[in-house]
Amino acid sequence: MPELFVAPDGDDSASGTLEQPFATLDRARRAARDLTGEIVVRLRAGTHLLAAPLELTEADSGRDGHRVVYEPFGHGTPGQEDVVVSGGRTISGWQERDGVWSAEVGDLDTRQLHVDGRRAERAGIEGLPGEVTITETGYTTDSTAPLDWPSPADVEFVHRGVYPWTEARIGVASVSRDGTGQTVITMVQPAFGRALDLYNSTWEGQTSRGPGLPTRVENDAAFLTEPGTFVLDRSRPGNHVLRYLPRPGEHPDRTRVVAPVLETLVRVNGARDVTFRGLTFADATWLRPSGPDGFLHYHGSGFYVGGPVSTVAFGEGASVTVPGETETIPACVTLVEVSGVRIEECRFTRLGATGLGVTGGTDVTVRGCDFDTLAAGGVVVSGGRAVLVEDNLVRRTGLDYPGSPGIALTDTDGCTVAHNHVTDVPHCGIVAGSGRGTRILRNRTAGTMAALADGGGVYLAGPQGDSSDAGAVIRGNVIEDTRTPYNFGLYADYGASWVTIEENVVARADSTAILHVYPPLEHVVYRGNFWDADPVGADAPPAGVVYEGNTTLAGEAELAAATAHLRSRAGLRTPRGVAAS
Repeated sequence: MPELFVAPDGDDSASGTLEQPFATLDRARRAARDLTGEIVVRLRAGTHLLAAPLELTEADSGRDGHRVVYEPFGHGTPGQEDVVVSGGRTISGWQERDGVWSAEVGDLDTRQLHVDGRRAERAGIEGLPGEVTITETGYTTDSTAPLDWPSPADVEFVHRGVYPWTEARIGVASVSRDGTGQTVITMVQPAFGRALDLYNSTWEGQTSRGPGLPTRVENDAAFLTEPGTFVLDRSRPGNHVLRYLPRPGEHPDRTRVVAPVLETLVRVNGARDVTFRGLTFADATWLRPSGPDGFLHYHGSGFYVGGPVSTVAFGEGASVTVPGETETIPACVTLVEVSGVRIEECRFTRLGATGLGVTGGTDVTVRGCDFDTLAAGGVVVSGGRAVLVEDNLVRRTGLDYPGSPGIALTDTDGCTVAHNHVTDVPHCGIVAGSGRGTRILRNRTAGTMAALADGGGVYLAGPQGDSSDAGAVIRGNVIEDTRTPYNFGLYADYGASWVTIEENVVARADSTAILHVYPPLEHVVYRGNFWDADPVGADAPPAGVVYEGNTTLAGEAELAAATAHLRSRAGLRTPRGVAAS
C-alpha cells in the first residue's frame, strides 16, 4: 500500500517518506496522483498551516476501486498523533498600553480570534445610546458617544430578532454631527437599503419597516471593557491594528493568539473515493459580512443578496416580506459534486462560517465527527443524494450567525441524519427543507433555540416527496429543552407534506408541536409519539394531518419511564463528552 508522509517541519523537495516527509498537504496531493492502489497520506503531529486552501479535483480521486486516505500518523492505535489543519496566523509583536495589547498586523482581515484555543468575542455594547431614530440612510441619535468611536467605519450593528428567526449584521459607513446637534450614523450600502426592502412585517396591527434599532454594536476600541474581547482597526489600509483586552493571568509572551485568515481550508470538487479521517480542521473566517453587502439573514443558513422580494400573508392582518432568492453561508470544508467521499472521526472547530458543506454529489458519509465553536452551522447538505450524516456531535454553533441550524438538508434525495447529538445551539437543531426520501432517525437534541425563536429541535418545511413511500420519516428522536419562548420542539411547518412522524419523544419545549400552520400540512402523520404536553391543534387536527396513537404524559418521571426504550436507542453510537438524559 503506497504511503506518503507530511510533517510541519518537512520539506516539499524531499521524497515524502517517513524519514523524509513533505511539508505540505498540497505536495502530498500532487504526489498521490502518480501512485496506484490504496493510497494513504499520513500527517505527523502538529499544526499544518495552509497558505491557501487544499484543492482536490477529479484527478485526485481514488482509482480502480481503491481510495485516497488522509489521516494522522498512527490512526486507530493508542499512538495516534494529534493533527490540526489550520488556516490561521499566530499574532506576535504585542505592545501593552493601559492594560490593552495591540499588534500591527498589516493587511490582515478577520472576524474571529482565538486565545490559547479559546474563542475571544468581539468587543461590543448593548444597543445604540441615546434617543435613536431610523432614517433612509441609517440613524440619528441625541447621544454624542458615537462621535468618539476611534474607527467608526469598522463598527458593525447587530439586529437580533428582526423577524423572530432572524439576526442581521450591517456595517457603519460614517458618523458625523448635523446642524441641529444630532449625531448622524450613515450605514453602508447596499446593505442598509436592501435591509429596508427586505425586513417589513405586519403583526397584530403593528407594521414595521427595515432592520429596526441595533440590539448590539461591535468592533470599536471604545468598547474594549470586558476582558477576553478584541477589535480589529482597519482605518489605515494595509496597516491594520489588532487590539485585545486580556483576561487575568494572560501574558503576551506566554499566550498564543491565532487569527483565522483563510476562508476555505479544504475544497473537494468532483473527486471520488477520498477519505479524511481523524483530522482537526480549525482557524478559518468568512469576510463577506464585513463588506458593503453586510449579512442580511433571512432564515436558517440563507441570507439575502438583493433582488426581488415579495409579501407573504400567514393569517388575517399578518405578513412578512421574503426574498425571492437567498445564498447559503459557505462552509470552511466544502464537498462539491463528489462521489464516495468519507469524512470520519474529524473535528471542526474555531471556524468563522459553517463547518462542513456538501453541495450536490452522491454517496457521501459524515460519521463520528465533532463540530464545535463555529460561527455558523455544523453540517449543511444542499442538493446531495444518498448522504449519510451519522453519529456526529454538534454543539456550540451559530456563535456569530445564530439562525444557522446544527445540521441542515435542502433539496436532497434519499439522505439520512441518524444517531447525532445536537446541543447548545441558538436556533434549530436539525432542519430539512424541501426534499425527497429524507430520514431523520434516533437523534438527540437538547438546548436548542437558545437565542432566536420560531423553530424547533427538529424542523421540516415544504414538500418532502410525492407519496408516503417517497416522503420523509422522522422516527425515534429525543427532543428536549427547546429553550426560547415561541418554539415547537418537533416542528413541521410551511406546507410540509408526505411526512411520517412517529415514536419520537418531546419534553420541555414551549410547545411540543403544532398541527395548524400556513401553508397547511398535507399528508402528515403523527403516530406513536410521546409528549409532556399536547401539540397545538391536537384537539382538532386539520384535514391534512392524521393524529393517532400518541401519548401525553405531563409528569417528568412518568414520561421518562414510558420512553426508556426509545431513549436508549437515540443519540450517539459512540458517546463522547455529553451526558444522555
